[in-house]
Amino acid sequence: MILVALGSNSNGPWGTPRDAVEEALRRLNGSGIKVKKSSQLLVTAPFGVTDQPDFINAVAEIDTRLPPEDLLLRLHVIERLAGRQRTLRWGPRTLDLDLIDYHGFIRRSVPPLLPHPGIAERIFVLAPIAEIAPQWRHPVSKLTAAAMLKRLDQQGEGRLL
Repeated sequence: MILVALGSNSNGPWGTPRDAVEEALRRLNGSGIKVKKSSQLLVTAPFGVTDQPDFINAVAEIDTRLPPEDLLLRLHVIERLAGRQRTLRWGPRTLDLDLIDYHGFIRRSVPPLLPHPGIAERIFVLAPIAEIAPQWRHPVSKLTAAAMLKRLDQQGEGRLL
C-alpha cells in the first residue's frame, strides 16, 4: 500500500486550499500514478507553527511502479505547480504532499524517509488513513491508524475541527 498525505492552507494558483487539494488529487492520476481511493477532506488545526489558517487535509492510496525516489520527485513537481515555496518549516503552504508509506518499506538513511517520520503525532494524517485503510499498520510500531489516534486522544494531542 502506498499512502500520500495532502494538505493546504493558503490560496495559490489553483484557488483556495480546498481547490488545491482537489486539483492535486486529479494531477496525481497519470504519469504512472493511479489514485485508488482518497479520504474525505478534513479541516484541521495547524501543526507546529499554530499562528496560521486551518488546513484542508486528505490522504490518498495510490498505485504506481515508480520507485519511492521518483514518486517523491513527482510529488514535488505537483507542489511547485501549485505555487509551493519552502520558506518556513510547518508554515503556511499552497500545497503539501508527503509520501507517508510505500509498501511498508522502512528506510531512515536517504530521502524519502519511510515511513514518514511523525505519523503517530499527526491527527490530520491518521484520521484519513483510518477512514480509507483501516487495515493499514505502521511498518515500525505495527499499530493501526485508529490505535494511534486513540493514543493521541488519550494524550490530549490535537483535535479535528
